[in-house]
This record gives sequence, C-alpha cells and structure tokens, in this order.
Amino acid sequence: MNDLIYGSATKIASEIRQKNVSCLEVIEMHLKRIEVVNPALNAVVQLCSERALAEAKAADVKISKKENIGPLHGVPMTLKDSLDTAEVVSTGGTKGRQNFIPDNDSTVTSRLRNAGAILLGKTNTPEFTLAGETDNLVYGRTNNPYNLTRIPGGSSGGAAAIIASGGSPLDIGSDTGGSIRMPSHFCGITGIKPNSGRIPRTGHIVNHAMGAVDSLTQNGPMARYVEDLILTLPILCGRDWIDPAIIEMPLGDPYKVKIENLRVAFYTDNGIHEPSQAIQDAVKSAAMDLGDLGATVEEDRPNALGMIPEINNALNGGDGREWVKRLMESANTKEISPFLQKRINNAEPISTAEYTANLERLDQYRSHMLSFMKHYDVIISPTAPFTATDHGETFSNKNKNAFAYTSAYNMTGWPGTVVRYGTCEENLPIGVQIVSRPWREDVSLAIALELEKISGGWKNPNI
Repeated sequence: MNDLIYGSATKIASEIRQKNVSCLEVIEMHLKRIEVVNPALNAVVQLCSERALAEAKAADVKISKKENIGPLHGVPMTLKDSLDTAEVVSTGGTKGRQNFIPDNDSTVTSRLRNAGAILLGKTNTPEFTLAGETDNLVYGRTNNPYNLTRIPGGSSGGAAAIIASGGSPLDIGSDTGGSIRMPSHFCGITGIKPNSGRIPRTGHIVNHAMGAVDSLTQNGPMARYVEDLILTLPILCGRDWIDPAIIEMPLGDPYKVKIENLRVAFYTDNGIHEPSQAIQDAVKSAAMDLGDLGATVEEDRPNALGMIPEINNALNGGDGREWVKRLMESANTKEISPFLQKRINNAEPISTAEYTANLERLDQYRSHMLSFMKHYDVIISPTAPFTATDHGETFSNKNKNAFAYTSAYNMTGWPGTVVRYGTCEENLPIGVQIVSRPWREDVSLAIALELEKISGGWKNPNI
C-alpha cells in the first residue's frame, strides 16, 4: 500500500473511491514520507498535520455515508507558499509576511479543497517568487532530490522537490518566466503553465494587479504524472469574478487529440544560450518520436526569439523595479534577500517613452510569434540550456539568459507543458518543453502524455 506515495493523484482518488484505502491512511503515509525526506530537502516549510488528519477522518465519514464526493476526494496536496491558505502561515518567502496567516484561501486553494483535496503543507519559494533558485531569508534553501548539492529550480522549487520525492502527488506552482516549467525540468516531474487568462491569480503574492507585467504570471498544476495535470486543470479554470484577466474559454480534452494530425516544429537552440548536447539530443529525440507516431515534424525556429533579452530586461527592470518595491511595501518587508536586492540594484530605469516603446516591441514580438505558429500546432524545445546547477550558479553572468527558453512563452501567453524525456551523464533529469497554440492546453498535454509513455517520465530519485 505504501507504493501509493509514488502513485498518481488519479490513482489515489480511484483507490479511495473503491474503498481499497482510507483517506486517513493516505494522508498518514504522505506525512510520514515528508518526515523522512524533508530534512534533506527543506521543501515543505509549513506542515498542517493535525488539520490534514482531521480532514481525512471527515472525508472517510463522507464515503461511509455515501455522500457525493469531488474528483480529488481525500487526495493529499502541498501548495506553494506564495498562495494564500486560510489558517496556515503563507509567507511568499518574504520576511514581512513571516507570521502572516490569511483569513481566506486563494482561489486555486479553495477550488482544490472544494474538489476534496487535503492540504499537507506549504512548499518553499524564493522571495516573492522572483528567482530561479528556491532560497529565502525566512526558510533558507531547498535542495534537489537527485543531488542535494544542486538546485531544484525556482520559483516552484519546493513543490517540484517534494513531488519528485513522493511526499506529495500534487502542488500548484506559479510561472512568470519559467517557474513551473524549469523546476519540473530540474526535478524530473511534469507541470503546465496554462494559457494567460485561464486560471485566477487571486490570493497569489504576485496577483492580478501587476500593470505592464500582469499577463506574464500564471498558476498551474505540477505532478509526477501527466494524467494528474489533465485531472486538475479543469478544476482550477474559470472566472472567480475578482481576477479581471480571466476569460471563459473551452478547455479541450487531451485524450481526443490525434497526434497524427499535428504539425510539430522543434528547435534545439534558441540562438541566445546554447544548451548542453544531452538536452539538444533529448529534444530532437522527442520530436523524432512524435514523427514516428504520425505527426508532421520539421526543425524550425521562430526568428523573433532573438528579441527576448531586450524586451525582458526593459519590461521587468525598466521602471527600476518599482513594481517589486510595491510588492515589498504591500508585504511590509524591510529586509530582502541578497539576490532580490541585487536585481533591484542592477535595474536601469528608462524613460516613459522608452518603456512604452518596449511595450510596442512586445506586441510586435507576439505578432511575429503568432505568424510563425500559423504553420504549426506545437513547438518542442529545451526547457533550459542546462540541467540542475550547483546552488548559486543559475544567474551567474554566463547564465543570465537561461530563462529565455521559457519566458518566450510567458510573453506570448501560450500554454507550455514540461515532461521528463532523458537523463544527463550526471544522472540528473532532462525535461522537454511542449508549447501549443493559444488556448490549446489539450494539444500540449496530449503530446506530453505520449512522450511520457515513451520515456517513462518521472523516475524515483531514491532519496
């Protein structure tokens, strides 16, 4: 039965519905797993064991009374600490909120709990989610379960690390420049950044009131298995009548997508930061395998990708990172992490005219990318140019454009899924990125399913 700690959320929900295991047993085994692995990982930073056990007992009573239950009834989850959770400390990785206990759940927290999921605890994130490494002044750093001297990525690094290790089958990450996809790549799990406007950001520390950078941030599920992304995504979608960017768009069924009808473009190098040979080989192998399944595959790269560094730098730092300072003020944060301080210090304010010109360049970029996508249904690319690095290396000068592979699609707003598709010589996971047309998460997830079948997807880190 303890094998369920490595099972999918979908399987766990099924076993509970069939009364093969109780909700209480499931919660207890996951809490025990966290107790075993977390001292080495520092992935779970707040536990709510007593509440989780009480909710599990109540969930078992509902089953015994044959009451209606949700699709995640009794399924354990962790949640990134940037998401508000009522009655549970929610710091967002910043000292100003070190003891902050929200009155209300974030929208995604509420939707998951209403579907029956039970919160085990909160997972670590860098301060305000604004880094590619998971480290902060409140809880310290999180380690990669495949090599404790390496990073799990960021900003959803705690989520990725505990999922990969069997402590939780499900978490919700946030992604402003790759913060779901890069930790999924580094930790060998799967995750999706949905289309911009799909899932409300209400109750997330970087919410729906972010001005020029608002459209970049999306919440999305992370898991060991693609089927769990498919199960969870519909639960999270739709208006909450607070986040004004949310659009009621139909969500397609990945199981109905025919791979042989798809046109696939792939590139192994974006021309900005050349990936390792192992990563390039994994991307090409994934594309060729799709060709073997009947898809039309062509090696092709959008010319507009070269615009990314200039647009990103001006968009995020062109106001001198005043938008970050406003986040600090709203959290009552006085002391910030060295990394965030460095980003603020290095930001070069530009004139209003230059800033609005950059917004126009962003629109031009989006138009060029859309014209490229006219000829394809999906793009396969690297997630990052390297596997999990040593702590402190991700944003060295040589790696400053490492996020360009993922941020390219925050700027378009398109859906992107990452699934494990290889292992490097150092026995670290390699994930490939699957980007689809606007609002076609079903296509991205359908391909992720097929690639997972071929590669085997997640592999036990044996921590």
